[in-house]
Amino acid sequence: MLKNEIAQSASPTKNSTWVIAISAVASAWLLSIGIDFLLHGGLLARIYLAPGPFVLEPQESFRRIPLGYLAFLILTAGLYWLLRRSEVRDAVSGFRWGSIAGITVWGALILGLYSISTIELPMAIGWWLGQSLELGLAGALLGAVAGGMSLKRAWLIVIIVVVVCFVLTIVLQSIGWAPPVQTV
Repeated sequence: MLKNEIAQSASPTKNSTWVIAISAVASAWLLSIGIDFLLHGGLLARIYLAPGPFVLEPQESFRRIPLGYLAFLILTAGLYWLLRRSEVRDAVSGFRWGSIAGITVWGALILGLYSISTIELPMAIGWWLGQSLELGLAGALLGAVAGGMSLKRAWLIVIIVVVVCFVLTIVLQSIGWAPPVQTV
């Protein structure tokens, strides 16, 4: 009888499984947001300066940012499901699956946008590669957690990466590589 009690206490309960899933998805989502800030606020920021009707005015874009981040959450939750169904249990496989998902989903979206809108090719390529990288890195984190990385360690990594991304973005804006963020 004692063996059964020990075995039951060592196995995760349904509630703890949900907590792990939600925390893993939330950490991977925050990682995506940090990487996104560096990519679009820093490295790719110049492509948003080109005049054209495709991109909204900065004030309107800023108001809609939460919708973009909600889209990342949906993609991250879908990636979590895909990785679990595929039994991915390590960071390298998670990165590979996440990157393939990103290349596929964002590639199709960008081709569709390019076929019906005024999006310029540099912006389309930048989005495609950037968003694919974000999903790949989210997949790496989700794969590592599935493989046994503690949530505490995952969150520590995410916090460090997000802080580094924000600092690098500020540095890129300070040295003139990227336009500074303007308050609305």
